[in-house]
Amino acid sequence: MQSILSAQHIVKKYATHTALNDVSIDIPKQSIFGLLGPNGAGKTSLIRIINQITGPDQGTIFFEGEHLSPKHIGQIGYLPEERGLYKKMKVGEQALYLAQLKGLSNSDAKKKLKYWFDKFEMSSWWDKKVEELSKGMQQKVQFIVTVLHEPKLLILDEPFSGFDPINADLIKNEILNLKQQGATILFSTHNMGSVEELCDNIALINRSQKILDGSVKEIRKQNKSNVYELTFKGTLMGFTNAMWAGAELIEHTTDEDMNTARVKLIGKTSSNELLQAVLPAVEIQSFKEIIPSMNDIFISKVRNENLSNSSNNLTE
Repeated sequence: MQSILSAQHIVKKYATHTALNDVSIDIPKQSIFGLLGPNGAGKTSLIRIINQITGPDQGTIFFEGEHLSPKHIGQIGYLPEERGLYKKMKVGEQALYLAQLKGLSNSDAKKKLKYWFDKFEMSSWWDKKVEELSKGMQQKVQFIVTVLHEPKLLILDEPFSGFDPINADLIKNEILNLKQQGATILFSTHNMGSVEELCDNIALINRSQKILDGSVKEIRKQNKSNVYELTFKGTLMGFTNAMWAGAELIEHTTDEDMNTARVKLIGKTSSNELLQAVLPAVEIQSFKEIIPSMNDIFISKVRNENLSNSSNNLTE
């Protein structure tokens, strides 16, 4: 799939601190791409470089096959994590001003703003001052201004911060709608549930280096650990006696007459062999493979990377 943005071997240093160390990512067109990592990993530095707020010390960024340059600014929409509306200005006045900064005429800006304010049920906010709005309401205004000029690439940094579940769901649906309409979204967040729900691909940055990237589905499959969950009626003793050396009971709970067990398969043992062994002893109610969540993978990869770095430092 063709990339809308390709960052190649990006290095960024600040005094004695290296924020990005040889980081490369490719963001496919019309996809939702998750940029993940702990605080201080280098995500914000990369976003600032893409937005041309600052430049890389080494490396190159291409936008639709061309070297990234000031002419591409109008094709990028950026919603920063730090909110930046003028508290004393009226909402409509400010939205109109920001829309015109993005190149829209006064009449086009008014028409588009009316559409979005009606859609988000915000028409009554037009003449209110920004300081009268909640954090979530202010964020809805900023989201609208970010997407108003219909950019090809949207960069959303923690877009659900400050939203209640209803408005978070509203923004999620709009992100998916924008993708359907042809936009590409670069999405930075610590909310791994949103990553699983929305993202097609991710890159995980830790301590200035990319340590994982690829499709969300493939990454979850690659990190499987041969663990299965079974619910059954019968005794735990009957269940464990029926198992053989090819499986290990790692967790068990009982709720009235129903047992839930997590079993790890060992060696080349198959899930069919596990079922065949326990079926004569208990009544199986459900059976599923446990695929690790992105949250589990995030924690595991970052922890292992940090342990590896610590060990290397000790041996140097």
